[in-house]
Amino acid sequence: MRQAPKLNNPAGPFIPLVYLDNNATTRVAPEVVDAMLPFLTERYGNPSSIHAFGGDVKRDIDRARERVAALLGAEPSEIIFTSCGTESDNTAIRGTLQAYPEKRHILTSKVEHPAVRSLCRQLAKEGYRVTELPVDRAGKLDLDLLARSIADDTAIVSIMYANNETGVVFPIDEVARIAKARGVVVHTDAVQAAGKIPIDLRNLPVDLLAISGHKLHAPKGVGVLYVRKGTRLVPWLVGGHQERGRRGGTENVASIVGLGRAAELAMASIEEERTRVRALRDRLEAEILARCSDTRVNGDRDPDGAGRLPNTTSISFEYVEGEAILLMLDREGIGASSGSACTSGSLEPSHVLRAMGVPFSAAHGSIRFSLSRYTTDEEIDYVIEKMPGIIERLRAISPFGGARGVASGAR
Repeated sequence: MRQAPKLNNPAGPFIPLVYLDNNATTRVAPEVVDAMLPFLTERYGNPSSIHAFGGDVKRDIDRARERVAALLGAEPSEIIFTSCGTESDNTAIRGTLQAYPEKRHILTSKVEHPAVRSLCRQLAKEGYRVTELPVDRAGKLDLDLLARSIADDTAIVSIMYANNETGVVFPIDEVARIAKARGVVVHTDAVQAAGKIPIDLRNLPVDLLAISGHKLHAPKGVGVLYVRKGTRLVPWLVGGHQERGRRGGTENVASIVGLGRAAELAMASIEEERTRVRALRDRLEAEILARCSDTRVNGDRDPDGAGRLPNTTSISFEYVEGEAILLMLDREGIGASSGSACTSGSLEPSHVLRAMGVPFSAAHGSIRFSLSRYTTDEEIDYVIEKMPGIIERLRAISPFGGARGVASGAR
């Protein structure tokens, strides 16, 4: 029997042999590990110290800042290192609200990551007015509705760059231009987009942008908040003078250096994401749709591929539970997810798919496959080989299996 391919650097016997859950987290690139190791051993100085032992470390932080800025098309002075994407999002939104206390309206979407969605719902309990814009069946925003929803007291427009579940890419340039014409601060959660598609903040008029290191082959526990020069923002973490007084706390030096190296590697692999990784994703999609009846891809499937991230596909399988599919995949050594890792364990259908109008039966049977530059042809072949049998076996024992009648083919 054909054996499952192994990852290039398996961490242990319980790690999936085929890892297609890169939107949840990525493996740390070997080059990143190498860059970090000296700062976990002999180069342990505090970058705030006056002596050379600390000053040398500060220069490495500055170099990492330059590398992240280059990935985003920003100035190094506009980069604030944080602990994660969630902290970056929270700082951006709460910091803006505190900077404009007279403005009490937040404009966002129904499909945001919990880092934004849960925060906005908490802010609604605190007395802010929150408008969540709907999306259509392809996961797209109505920009006319966005423009009409901006009010005189709108403090911030927060729309994600790309959706973490479906990969749908939002027209952030147009969103920003509409909001800026009304003098409103614009924030975007670019956690899933950074390193997968080009971002050039020299030509993108957003004020605040968040990324997370562990989504682009850096370690967990480090992120970035981009703050455009001149943007008013009240710091969330107040303490020392770190990050030019914008984020107190001793820097996570090793992870910051690792993120800088990961940003450098991501710049070099953007074309590979657009071509080779996208081709693998497209082949996986096409074969699953052809071999498994009553399936659908969730999200914009435009011919040129610009409507979705090149590494992401969300596929719904009618008449079967997504959690059951994941368990069967795991038994075959395949790691995937049913949506955001931050909401795993919930029995409710994805809020993203519900907002897109995906039928209940399909939303409950949705699986997200997310690839990386480490994904191989052999791994995709293996998943394609295993999926039809998994779906067939689960439908045979599903209480909903009889509802499907004659297989109608892929949709």
